[in-house]
Amino acid sequence: MGASGIVAGGGHGLDDKAAARPATGTPAPLSPDAGLTSAEAARRLAETGPNAVAEAHEPLARAIAEKLWAPLPWMLEATILLELLLGHALQAAIIAFLLLFNAALGLTQESRAHAAVAALRQKLAVTASVRRDSAWRRIEASDLVPGDLVKLALGAVVPADVRIGGGTVLLDQSMLTGESLPVEKKAGDDAYAGGLVRQGEATGIVTATGARTYFGKTASLVQDAHAISGEQRAVLAVVRDLAVINGAVVLAMLAYAHAIGLSFVESVPLLLTALLASIPVALPSTFTLAAALSARRLARGAVLPTRLAAVNEAATMSLLCSDKTGTLTKNALAIREVAGLGGADAATVLGLAAAAASEGGDPVDQAIIDAARAAGAAAPKVAAFRPFDPALKYAEASLAAGGTIRKGAVAAIAGAALAGEAEAARARLAAEGCRVLAVARVSDEATELVGLVGLADPPREDAAAMIASLHALGVQVMMVTGDAPETAAVIAREVGIEGRVCDAATLRTLETPEDYGVFAGVFPEDKFRLVKLLQRHGHVVGMCGDGANDAPALRQAEMGIAVSTATDVAKAAAGLVLTAPGLGGILDAIREGRAAFQRIRTYTLSMVVRKIAFVLYLALGLVVTGHAVLTPLLMVMLLIVNDFLTMAITTDRALPSERPRRWRIGRIIREGGIYGVATLVYAMLVLSIARAVGHRGLPEIRTLSFLVLMLAVQASVYVIRESRWFWSAAPSAWLAAATAAMVAFSLAAAHFGILMARLPLPDLALVMIGSLGFAFALDGCKHLLLHETAHAAAQHRTSNQQPTA
Repeated sequence: MGASGIVAGGGHGLDDKAAARPATGTPAPLSPDAGLTSAEAARRLAETGPNAVAEAHEPLARAIAEKLWAPLPWMLEATILLELLLGHALQAAIIAFLLLFNAALGLTQESRAHAAVAALRQKLAVTASVRRDSAWRRIEASDLVPGDLVKLALGAVVPADVRIGGGTVLLDQSMLTGESLPVEKKAGDDAYAGGLVRQGEATGIVTATGARTYFGKTASLVQDAHAISGEQRAVLAVVRDLAVINGAVVLAMLAYAHAIGLSFVESVPLLLTALLASIPVALPSTFTLAAALSARRLARGAVLPTRLAAVNEAATMSLLCSDKTGTLTKNALAIREVAGLGGADAATVLGLAAAAASEGGDPVDQAIIDAARAAGAAAPKVAAFRPFDPALKYAEASLAAGGTIRKGAVAAIAGAALAGEAEAARARLAAEGCRVLAVARVSDEATELVGLVGLADPPREDAAAMIASLHALGVQVMMVTGDAPETAAVIAREVGIEGRVCDAATLRTLETPEDYGVFAGVFPEDKFRLVKLLQRHGHVVGMCGDGANDAPALRQAEMGIAVSTATDVAKAAAGLVLTAPGLGGILDAIREGRAAFQRIRTYTLSMVVRKIAFVLYLALGLVVTGHAVLTPLLMVMLLIVNDFLTMAITTDRALPSERPRRWRIGRIIREGGIYGVATLVYAMLVLSIARAVGHRGLPEIRTLSFLVLMLAVQASVYVIRESRWFWSAAPSAWLAAATAAMVAFSLAAAHFGILMARLPLPDLALVMIGSLGFAFALDGCKHLLLHETAHAAAQHRTSNQQPTA
């Protein structure tokens, strides 16, 4: 109906350019009327393959290998081999268990996420009406081949790329091109797979199937896109820095052991103990567990993470690229404004427009009828109705009382260019991003323009509030759409997106994307290129969308978000899938991601403290006593107690930050080094007192070292997890229970001499009191450090605000 005239007058955006591209050439059917024969279709199907886009599935063996073939697993695997060579089967088994636990946890959670996404994609198979052997029949769309003669009827999905041969249809290609309004397709035009026939009927020849379709090429871009997660970079950076620091200390220890005359048999356990102290055994498990628990919390709401890394990236996202149609808007046409002309009011215009509209037909007609009912505008009685004619660009109704009403494209009804009041109204509606329809009375070939109707795809009710909330969380929002720049600018203003409008031509040579807030009229590859450009400028990019045209950018972005109405390709490409209408799930994902980030940062900082304190304590203990102050077995026990305890941090209560988080590895190493040195000083103080005052032997010294380091780490965890005083916020029940259980186990083992030398109760009590005092002292050190950091940050902001020469 009128939609077609609107599109013809306003341009098709992406579709205009895509239509200019040469279609895939294919042989004509054996007979234009008969279609292909079954034998020929079978031959072509064997040659071209099914009309479907193949999904890449990673083999299980490869997935397992990737979990066990990485820097952290290498370090653990080397330690396991050394333990086995020395005959320490128990220690080797414990470390192997930790390694396999991490791999199994990651595989299980990722498998569950992918299974959930596959369930989302379950739906009825698309069928197609095709002419085979001189008869029309309905077959699975996957069996279509190039050269098939197909029929496109009202409500049908275009099953492949088709060159229209006869008839005219209005296609809804919003999921493919981002264009809100249906697009007219007539003989000689190309219709893309995935479009929906809104009106009319046509026949055409299949020109491309499967991955060779416009839809399929978009899907192949998805498989080529990949972004390395910030979490992966953080893990590798922490491991690298720790390896450098601890490696130097271990080499120095071995050199000192050789200098004081320790034998090879005595040096190997020392080396193993130092290696165990240097390896962050539970770090990969903790990262995976934290993301998995957050993913489960999100899945209980309206967000499904398809990749665990997406939870972590939600915390670091600094910029969101949002599609317009169906994401910020409702993807449903509505009357924005009615402009009466020549004294006619809005109700009169709506009533006459409704007379030239059909119930349940074109979306434009339905929007007009709904608006007329809401306004109480009565349509005059119609004697005869002629639906929209694509050739004439208008619909027509003959009134029972006499006269004719026409509704359609302005140029088709008004003829020559508008002037005066009519032109002013048209210009105003166009400036508001509306597509304009004209309504006129026709009598004796005289046309009286009654009014203009402005239609638009209105913003979602939650869009403006969501954008404001994202800004409050420090996330910049850009609109990226295939729609016209004028329409995109209007929607951007209404939802609160600021910045200039950039068209597709400018985008292709753009170097500074931060100068713009809206990117309009873009192709899928343009969106993909924009995301990469933003990433090169240092942004952690999120991309939300619903159509196949968004899929490559969804995959490339660190945080790809598919809304609930998204196509299968978009859902498969995204890291997060919203399972309920609206965009509120994005806010949930950001808040949960930042809370998970805080938990992981607490664990990582605690891990740095432990690794620095443990290795330096072994080195200084060797200097003071001439022996290893911890055996490999005690070090393994210390790792189990502390790593499993600190893994409980993944369940801890954590407040999401108000700004995007970023992994600052240098700062983590620096803070961890300060806390680690403080822990070392406390442990060496206890060691000196035990030797000088308590006159304890080496076995008791080793048990005491185990207890002191274990309790000091417990204290550091509770200090680090909270930026205020450590008692300001209660821990989660799991963290508190893990602390109680591990402390009780360690004290019992020390008191009863299980796997270590026995210590009397008075010694245990003194160690507990000393650890409590250490917690208060370390908390004071933390506040001094935070004050100094805040002061330096304030000075940095002040210097950046000063004008430069």
